[in-house]
Amino acid sequence: MTMLELTLTGADVLRPDGMERGGALTFAGGEIQTARAGRAIDLSGYRILPGIVDLHGDGFERHLAPRRGAMKQMGEGVIAAEAELAANGITTAVLAQFYSWEGGLRGPEFADQVFEGIKAARPRVVTDLIPQLRFEIHLLDAYDDLPSQIAQWQVPYVVFNDHLPHDRLAQGKKPPRLTGQALKAGRNPDVHWQMLKDMHARRPEVPAALDKLAATLGAARICLGSHDDHSAGDRITWRNRGARISEFPETMEAAEAAKAAGDAVILGSPNVVRGGSHKGNASALDLIAMGLCDALASDYHYPSPRRAALMLERSGLLDLAGAWRLVSEGPAQILGLEDRGRLAAGLRADLVTLDANGQIAATFSGGRVSYMSGDVAARFLT
Repeated sequence: MTMLELTLTGADVLRPDGMERGGALTFAGGEIQTARAGRAIDLSGYRILPGIVDLHGDGFERHLAPRRGAMKQMGEGVIAAEAELAANGITTAVLAQFYSWEGGLRGPEFADQVFEGIKAARPRVVTDLIPQLRFEIHLLDAYDDLPSQIAQWQVPYVVFNDHLPHDRLAQGKKPPRLTGQALKAGRNPDVHWQMLKDMHARRPEVPAALDKLAATLGAARICLGSHDDHSAGDRITWRNRGARISEFPETMEAAEAAKAAGDAVILGSPNVVRGGSHKGNASALDLIAMGLCDALASDYHYPSPRRAALMLERSGLLDLAGAWRLVSEGPAQILGLEDRGRLAAGLRADLVTLDANGQIAATFSGGRVSYMSGDVAARFLT
């Protein structure tokens, strides 16, 4: 694996202690160095920032399954997704894949294909790809085999979800769009409806099964999180199971409970870009203003982390260092990745170059080019 040896000069470099104007950054052997080495590249007029660490994104789905049934070359889809990640300044990407009763692209069979595809593609890509399993907690029949499957797939990060429409099921009412959901999963609507009722009926069995599963995964040093915490009680329950990451808390109460206990809070960067949640949940801007955010994730839109960080800077809510930390050092720390997230000697050479308009000009992951385009390419190639 060939790694570059370069000294980037003249750019504004975001260091751990602040912005270095017209500075120089050297990397060799995949790491940032203190002494200048290699060929010098003039990047005057550009900014160099730590590479984006995306803690949760499912935008890769469009590459893996562009049409129903078109899922034969999973590895090629992962490679295509990596190109999009790199073009958006993402140097470490958590690929969030469902393991759900919803079936189709969220079903267990598809999850197996995705995780095996990621394993096969990782040696062929530059961006560091980390698989995440999003497990629907009412799949009780899957609990026994899940730990061994997670080990086989090399999944280091599991998040627990519950998307059953419990209120409707408790009233005996069919949820909206049931027929479309069933057909999308390849099921007869009546069979799908009965499956939902059966899972809801077994709801009392779930807490004990979750306690056992979480303990098993925790012992295997799997990182655990919960998704869409709605209340302080939800967060306490998940924390007691060892799930110390709160993904996209729906309310300020849940986010405050997480923060008060030292749990990590991940918010969606599209929420920042849109100015609010598309589902009517707590505003990410409000939570950030209150100091209740440790990281911003792409969720479903890979351009959003960069856009959100720059919007936070422009709005004056945070300075650039504070805003960019939410998409770099913050998420790296949550995952225990101490070798990235900052531009400091000895750390991975994960960096992104922005032009004067804040657009991605070049991305390096581990000292290798993952993306380069436009005028900046001429400076490297001359």
